[in-house]
Amino acid sequence: MKNSPVLSPAKLREGTTVDDMLSILADEIISGDIAPGTKLDARVIAERFAVSRTPVREMFGHLAAMGLVKKRPNRGVTVANITDELLLAMYEAMSELEAACARLCALRMTLEERQTLQRLHKEALRIVRDGTTSDYETSNHDFHTHLYEGSHSPYLRDLALATRSRLKPFRKAQFRMPQRPSLSWQEHDAIVTAIMEGDGEAAARATRSHVMQVSISTQHYVDEHRINANKH
Repeated sequence: MKNSPVLSPAKLREGTTVDDMLSILADEIISGDIAPGTKLDARVIAERFAVSRTPVREMFGHLAAMGLVKKRPNRGVTVANITDELLLAMYEAMSELEAACARLCALRMTLEERQTLQRLHKEALRIVRDGTTSDYETSNHDFHTHLYEGSHSPYLRDLALATRSRLKPFRKAQFRMPQRPSLSWQEHDAIVTAIMEGDGEAAARATRSHVMQVSISTQHYVDEHRINANKH
């Protein structure tokens, strides 16, 4: 088993909250900067971020819920090996859940909810044109959340939210790929058009296709960084 990675001074104190640490560590695991099998030392990480071990342990819990690490009694926390098969399976589940949400949105959304969806979509286009990736990530999050809520199916919404939470660092990685925000917006456009027309089946097809495109972009990012990590 590998030991905790040596952290460069340039990476010290990048964040101080659980969310900050979670985002940074998740990115490093997905990009291959921290390899599968690496043991994560709470003391080292606490020193890196200038925090106590309590928020670090909380952050480990979130990483475990995402499937990025494994927590074993008396063996500590180690980075998990996320196989291509597992990643694809998670995205397939996500695509079916979101497709179901979109189909119900086309049938159940109120006029006000449809207008809000259009507004979010138009605001996202401005963000794409401005080229601010972090803003588009937030906009993308709001768009999909609106689809979950617009389904008016609380149980389906909760399933979609739980699955999205596990896939969050992977979905975020897609936006590291060139042109992905622009392509994402175009895929959203097909979803919005179908919902506004009340075509549930078209909305489901467009959403399923969109999520699987996210899967492809994520896989490209992961594969690229695995190759680069292996070179070093």
